[in-house]
Amino acid sequence: MRQTSRAAGSEGDADVLEDRLRRFATIWSRAIFPATATSLTRPEFEQHLLPLARELNSALHARPFTAQAAHQVGAALVGAHCTDPDALGRTLGVVDAYLVLYCGDPEQTAEENRARCARLQHALAAGFAQALRERTLAEQESIARSSLLARSEALQAMHATEARFRAVFEGAAIGIGIADLEGNVLEVNDTLTQMFGGLENHVRGRKVTDWAHPEDRPQVWQLYQELVTGEREHYRVEKPFYRNDGTVLWTNLTVSLLRDADGEPQYQLALFEDTTERRLLNLRLRYEATHDALTGLPNRTLFFERLEKAVSAPAGARFGLCYLDLDGFKTINDSLGHATGDRLLVEVADRLQSCATAPGEMVARLGGDEFVALTTGPDTQNAVDELATRILAALATPIRVDGREFTVRGSIGIVEGPAGERTSAEVLRSADITMYRAKSAGGNRFEIADPEADARAITRHGLTNALPAALDRGEFFIEYQPLVHLGDGSVHGAEALVRWCHPQHGVLGPDRFIPLAERTGLIVPLGRWVLQEAVRQARFWSRRHTDGGPLRINVNLSPAQLQHPGLVADTVDVLERSGLEPGALCLEVTESALIGADEDRLKPLRQLAEMGVDIALDDFGTGYSNLANLRRLPVSVLKLDRSFTQGMQRHPADPVDLKIVEGIVSLAHSLELAVTVEGVETAAQAEQLRELGCDTAQGWYYARPGAPDRIHTLVLADAV
Repeated sequence: MRQTSRAAGSEGDADVLEDRLRRFATIWSRAIFPATATSLTRPEFEQHLLPLARELNSALHARPFTAQAAHQVGAALVGAHCTDPDALGRTLGVVDAYLVLYCGDPEQTAEENRARCARLQHALAAGFAQALRERTLAEQESIARSSLLARSEALQAMHATEARFRAVFEGAAIGIGIADLEGNVLEVNDTLTQMFGGLENHVRGRKVTDWAHPEDRPQVWQLYQELVTGEREHYRVEKPFYRNDGTVLWTNLTVSLLRDADGEPQYQLALFEDTTERRLLNLRLRYEATHDALTGLPNRTLFFERLEKAVSAPAGARFGLCYLDLDGFKTINDSLGHATGDRLLVEVADRLQSCATAPGEMVARLGGDEFVALTTGPDTQNAVDELATRILAALATPIRVDGREFTVRGSIGIVEGPAGERTSAEVLRSADITMYRAKSAGGNRFEIADPEADARAITRHGLTNALPAALDRGEFFIEYQPLVHLGDGSVHGAEALVRWCHPQHGVLGPDRFIPLAERTGLIVPLGRWVLQEAVRQARFWSRRHTDGGPLRINVNLSPAQLQHPGLVADTVDVLERSGLEPGALCLEVTESALIGADEDRLKPLRQLAEMGVDIALDDFGTGYSNLANLRRLPVSVLKLDRSFTQGMQRHPADPVDLKIVEGIVSLAHSLELAVTVEGVETAAQAEQLRELGCDTAQGWYYARPGAPDRIHTLVLADAV
């Protein structure tokens, strides 16, 4: 049955993933279809993109990670006639915004997912550019073949008739020039004249060597010399030229040697293909692939290139990184809309850019309201602090957008150190952790990375990721602490306390993992398991000890469990399956979880109380207790916080604490509520609490939490 259930779950996960991939493909197709030259309809084009979306998802999850699939996806876009640069820009925007959202690997950190996504974007852009270049080269090759054929025909025509030669020469779509072996330009066609500005006398009569350009590759003129000396028949290079107006003309240049009837070199024939616009397009594609479309700042791809260079610099080099997240920006987006939020981000980006103008400094946008500032140089210890201070000062001045003034605050995590000690991913993770530490401290400040704090955060993150598998592997167990009648010292029941036997960290108490389980939602299945195990154990005790009624079992409920719609049904099911009477179960709810609770939140507790389950108000006295509010809560037990018993450890006991406990006990009994006290450690405390009228107690004075057999031993001792 377990295997069948898991298989069904896997099929369900696969269906969910496929649905997300289809939604991702839909968004993708809508984004780039207007910029695609295809005969397909948009739904047909969407189906064409779906396999590419699957490849991106597989690449995001691949172990070991490789971005090769994204490179192929970029090439596939060109193959699908998505050659417009706007199609690439929109594709990168969709991948950046939605790939991790729909296909993120839950076994990886958010930062690892974002880092992988960034590398996939980079590879996709590279694949697109390479495929576009190869396609262009293929077209150029075709043109070149046509040109060479034209040259051959021209030679034949020249030997045949001058008219045929002129027809080919003047009608060619590419520039053609003929020069002698000394480099004097003898003939040019109209196309070449237009390419160089339209004045024939500025082209004809010049020497080939006059067309040198600073960006010429060194081997260009070596190839030329080999040609004119007859050592080679032709060569092909990419070469820039200056036009008459000083602008640059980029060409694919093919130069061939023409021989006379005796085979002796006589002329050189040059074919020019204007590639200026294509080169500008490639530069634009590179810019768009490495810069944020909204703010114009360098994006995640370019930032990681710079960061990788900084952290791998030679020995002695240092770097400093500021990781900035705006405080409360989500509220602006949610309340005023994303258009206002975008304009605010543009203004923030401008201010950040003005803060990083020194050599070795750069600012980039990672996405959303996250920015980074990088500085390099010999004195980054001081420079990075000064940079963070400038950033916070620049943000302090209110920003005016659409007639409104916004006061922007930011939290900054700083990482500074020598190059060569950490990877770029480790540096960014540390900065991210430190930024959240600054945010937790109130925001509008910067914090400097602390390796010990990083280690604690990484440990918490590791525990969070390990929680689901730990429940499946049975790493949790329950210890029980007895509840004792203060009147006669008999064992009244026990509280179930969950523990985690972690493979690396040993036995962990609930304070180490319950808050993590509450944040991730795992507290609901974990709480259900604790309830099942505790009730099963209580039923076992009731069968072993028939005298004096069943032992009570106390189980804690978290706020998240209280809000879960299946709480009542799950509890009823557990009781019915075990056969335990509802009156033998007590559910403990913290006082803070019920502060301000309305009737809808109290309804599940009322239903359980009406069934006979006891409800205990745990940690009573730690919150803003509204004693009159006790009348409307469906509780039958008040559980005093251990802070009251700690006040009784002094000799003599604080009379104020005694009066408070006495008052609470009197009030509780007048409302027909039992009183349990935690943290009893001495016989004197137990006697004082008994005299004050408390009903039951627990603490190390009686027993520490232990295995179920410990409760069995204590009950036998009572019987004796």
